[in-house]
Amino acid sequence: MNTVATSPVTVVDGLIRTIADFPVPGIQFYDIAPVLGSAEGLRAAVDALVAECPAEIDVVVGVEARGFIVGAPLALGIGRGFVPVRKPGKLPGAVLSHSYSLEYGQATLTVQQDAFPAGSRVLLVDDVLATGGTIAAAAALTEQLGGVVVGASVLLELSGLGGRENLARAGLSDIRSVVTR
Repeated sequence: MNTVATSPVTVVDGLIRTIADFPVPGIQFYDIAPVLGSAEGLRAAVDALVAECPAEIDVVVGVEARGFIVGAPLALGIGRGFVPVRKPGKLPGAVLSHSYSLEYGQATLTVQQDAFPAGSRVLLVDDVLATGGTIAAAAALTEQLGGVVVGASVLLELSGLGGRENLARAGLSDIRSVVTR
């Protein structure tokens, strides 16, 4: 029997589905739930993120909520800790917050003030890079804590929305994506 090996990128790309007009009319939502719901898809996603991870990372920072799902196993795969960046009211203790614009509204992210030591080299992880606002907000929080953002990794980059360019203008140029559409 002859079997053909399928690349992690092909597996992940084949499982992402597009849903029109969600969460609001005019938005094309790229749903990664089928990737996460498939053992093969989730393994392929994490393997691809680990394989492309920049060197010398001290901590992985994942953005709520799906950045947690891929960020935590990525951190484990490279032998580093994981820090969650969350919506307001979800973290105990002293937190920092940063508000930003989404392509369809406003949002705020928070991080605990003692999440990692100043000077830590940080990899930001999220599910989708669209306009770059969420990753830029996580980068701003990281920098407020004294961390050094060395890059960002995402499962899916929507290249037509300018996220990579917006992040480059903000000083973040090392962006890695498993799938680009």
